Amino acid sequence: MAAVTQTPAPPARQGPRFGVDPLTIAIVAVLVLGLLVPVRGAAAGAVGTVSTAAVVLLFFLYGVRTSRAELGAAVRGWRLQAAILVSSFVVFPLLGLLAAQAPFLSPDLRTGVLYLSLLPSTVQSSIVFTSIARGDVAGAITGATASNILGIVLTPLLVAGLLGRSGGGLGADAVVGTLTQLLGPFVLGQLVQRRLGPWVRAHPALTRFTDRATIVLVVYSSVSEATVSGAWSHLTLGALAGLLVVCALLLAVMLLVTWRGGALLGLDRGGRIALLMCGSKKSLATGLPMASVLFAPAMAAGVALPVIVFHQLQLAVCAMLARRLGQSAQEEPVAAR
Repeated sequence: MAAVTQTPAPPARQGPRFGVDPLTIAIVAVLVLGLLVPVRGAAAGAVGTVSTAAVVLLFFLYGVRTSRAELGAAVRGWRLQAAILVSSFVVFPLLGLLAAQAPFLSPDLRTGVLYLSLLPSTVQSSIVFTSIARGDVAGAITGATASNILGIVLTPLLVAGLLGRSGGGLGADAVVGTLTQLLGPFVLGQLVQRRLGPWVRAHPALTRFTDRATIVLVVYSSVSEATVSGAWSHLTLGALAGLLVVCALLLAVMLLVTWRGGALLGLDRGGRIALLMCGSKKSLATGLPMASVLFAPAMAAGVALPVIVFHQLQLAVCAMLARRLGQSAQEEPVAAR
């Protein structure tokens, strides 16, 4: 019992994240830069090479920092973990298939909405919000970790299966890119994890910087390519407003499904909160680098837009939910059992 009441302390330092977070500001800045000052010619090739190298480094560090203990813990507490995985890779994709039929979205945005639904859960924000809401933090850690580890394999497979049949443009290059830029670096990181893992985990700023720098590079490179190729010509303010509505509906339905589903599964309050926070979110940090591997650069920009919009929306909404759940736990101590 005591462990549950002690969880809110760490996130107190996370308050500034609940507005417009710095990463979103950086993404919007490079998106505008890519629209107004796109990189061209030899410079575009150089930016693309650096972006690819950053993606490889990012997934290598994912492998290095994921300990064998975390991998083992991801398979325990199976009921909550299974619920999070089913939410992320079954329920959400089914909703994504429905949402992608919205007639007011452009083809690229429809592809992006479906791609968004196939991504793994976030890690950091899911854990922070679970803690603020006085939920099962350990369950959130293992659930979000399992989602991200399996997502390195499941997301490309789901993209190939669902988007490949609908003209997503996937082929041998995407398969090779998945192996060489995503899976290969992760496995290599696992092989050297015992030697380098403790040092990498002791310096979280390294992976935090790599996460953000990779996303910024990927966004600038793909948006520049889209601008040069004229891919934005059909994007209107109405389309963006429609995208925001679709993302809001996806988030609302997933929040309802995970909260009610946790009750149907017989999870306690802490487990329901962990499922709510992990099962309703999608990872920007994984999604944008993967998009640069799985899609052609011009298409990747349109595909990335729903991921960016959903990211900011989930932060704002789940921050409010976490605060209310945390306050209700303080006001009703019995509910924190």
